[in-house]
Amino acid sequence: MSTLDAVLNRIDQDIDQSVERLFALLRIASVSTDPAFKQQCRDAAEHVAADLRSIGFEADVRPTEGHPVVVGKSNGSSANGVPGPHVLFYGHYDVQPVDPLNLWKTPPFEPRIETLPDGRKIIVARGACDDKGQAMTFIEACRAFKAVTGKLPLPITTMIEGEEECGSKNLFSFVRDNADEFKLDLALVCDTAMWDQKTPAVTTSLRGLVYEDVKITCADRDLHSGVFGGAAQNPIRLLAKILGAMWDDDGRVTIPGFYDGVKDLPADIKADLKALDLTPEKFLGPIGLKTSAGEKDRMLIEQVTTRPTAEINGIIGGYTGEGAKTVIPGEASAKVSFRLVGDQDPQKIRDNFRAFVRERLPADCKVEFGNFGLAAALQLSFDNPALNKARTVLGEEWGKKAVAVGAGGSIPIVADFKNVLGMDSLLVGFALDDDRVHSPNEKFDLTCFHKGIRSWARILHALAE
Repeated sequence: MSTLDAVLNRIDQDIDQSVERLFALLRIASVSTDPAFKQQCRDAAEHVAADLRSIGFEADVRPTEGHPVVVGKSNGSSANGVPGPHVLFYGHYDVQPVDPLNLWKTPPFEPRIETLPDGRKIIVARGACDDKGQAMTFIEACRAFKAVTGKLPLPITTMIEGEEECGSKNLFSFVRDNADEFKLDLALVCDTAMWDQKTPAVTTSLRGLVYEDVKITCADRDLHSGVFGGAAQNPIRLLAKILGAMWDDDGRVTIPGFYDGVKDLPADIKADLKALDLTPEKFLGPIGLKTSAGEKDRMLIEQVTTRPTAEINGIIGGYTGEGAKTVIPGEASAKVSFRLVGDQDPQKIRDNFRAFVRERLPADCKVEFGNFGLAAALQLSFDNPALNKARTVLGEEWGKKAVAVGAGGSIPIVADFKNVLGMDSLLVGFALDDDRVHSPNEKFDLTCFHKGIRSWARILHALAE
């Protein structure tokens, strides 16, 4: 039996224990966006560090201005004793808020195994997929190597943060301040998705992110609508009108300069995407929709992976309690995010959005802005040898060729891995479209967890050769 076969066999034998170790992490309510969960975030970091130490890493919980970063270091080498490429594994232990809690079938931090009508077994809990379950696929692969060979197949440093779900705002300075420590050969990221249940994928581009908070104030207090209605400016109506003007009838964003830096895909890549035949029925049907709301002259797969977007994530104002209260509110606010591609400049997008709002504001009203994150988009190299190795071994594990696709989401720090540390990244993930990420009843297929561990074992072995 080869070393790799022995490691894969160990993973299979240990899968029940791997699930239990994941459950222990899932029970920690590490919600990074809510200050009430600060201690739980610290607890999760300590838990991950202890787990890394148990398999031979030197692991520290490093402070930041926000939640800490877990840094683990090994001194592994390849099987023949020659040091292999030194890789940086990135993941995050923080999770999204669980609201609305009443839509969860069971408590979100009490993980469980459920069997779906189609026979699939799933792990259900907040963070099961994003990103605790995915991060643990890598850690469990390392554990199997250590159990079988007594060492890791190549030098590994881990960087597992606690603020990805709120924009990684303190990780950027952490990376810059410690750049010499983290300038390694290749970054490995497990926070992305498969193409479908049977087709693995390597992500070759990530959209950037601009996330803004906008608050419009009109009157100096809430007003009686019977007295002031018809004369006083209503900030909800004003805000809705301004935000609604951000799109034309063809689904294009109307903010000036928004598409600067957006490039069309090469013809061959576009043809590959078209061949995947992602239709509204396939993609939107399972969530109860039928028609795409994106740019009318673009394929749906472009709309969700390689085109920029603008979205209103929340809008607040006026009376929202039980019963009726006839008021004109004094203020209204909204949260607005932009997903960026290509060479779009996050700072420029932010400034142009703010100018767009101000230009439409009456003289007797005022606006305030806040920002939750700025991150550039990232296009990864198609000719990196690590990409080809990963696609090959993923095909061996899943029995189907791994596709190279863009991701619609954002992993803010990956751009800094390239721009600050000079490293390419290999983004391999095992999430599925029906994992309910960021929603109640988040899940992670047990098969994806199991074969995800096996996949990382194959990738580490291939990189070490």
